[in-house]
Amino acid sequence: MSTVSSICEVRGVGLHSGITTTVRILPTPSAERFFVRVDLPGRPQIQAHIANVSQTTLSTELTENSVSVRTVEHLLSALAGLGIDAARIEIDGAELPLLDGSARVWTEKLRQAGIEPIAGDLATSGAIVEPVWIRQGDAFVAALPSSGLRFTYGIDFDVLPIGNQWHSWQPSQEDFSTEIAPARTFAIAHQIEQLRSAGLIKGGSLENALVCDDRQWLNPPLRFPNEPSRHKLLDLIGDLSLLGKFPQAHFLAYKASHNLHIQLARRLHDMGY
Repeated sequence: MSTVSSICEVRGVGLHSGITTTVRILPTPSAERFFVRVDLPGRPQIQAHIANVSQTTLSTELTENSVSVRTVEHLLSALAGLGIDAARIEIDGAELPLLDGSARVWTEKLRQAGIEPIAGDLATSGAIVEPVWIRQGDAFVAALPSSGLRFTYGIDFDVLPIGNQWHSWQPSQEDFSTEIAPARTFAIAHQIEQLRSAGLIKGGSLENALVCDDRQWLNPPLRFPNEPSRHKLLDLIGDLSLLGKFPQAHFLAYKASHNLHIQLARRLHDMGY
């Protein structure tokens, strides 16, 4: 089990709110990751746990005792990817910064702060012995029996720049910081006005998201040829990390969403993982 060695601070604009917030990640001896709303009286805490997921519309939101924090998936993915099990995450608003649309800044800042072991062991959740599936139309997410931890994600969009693409990642063989963290969130241009009309992505821009039309990327270059599928895998890692510890499994997703990720995590939690 590990935590950060020193305070890590990041400031930026939230994707959906468009509001600037400051996040401070502090060492903690407790075996958990939790958010603290320092802008509210009494500084209420929100545990980063699957039981507290309250919304999954284009991001993952946590709520505890009527206090919420939104768009937590990129930071949670960075913490999980770096093996940080314990962290006190202070924030002076309701939404985490989007930064450049990836987890790269989070991982860089966390590495600079340092990572150190703490006393105690987080109980393992065991290995998946039978396939567990969540399906919705032709989209699905699954946990399959595997000799090691692995994540695979496929997407299929009817626009030329994205199309059908896949990515697979094994934590034991590839570095999260270089292979997954830099992958940015993405959007299709004709959907942007509709999302903004719904009160979403107020803080989105060409500086913090990849955007394409039917024929080309509007803000190239990409960091990877399959950057969109890598970003979806990044989101999956962050969402599933709300279990506390990953079961030993091959997590396989296709055309999935935060909602399906969370449904799988809840199913596994109910099964005792």
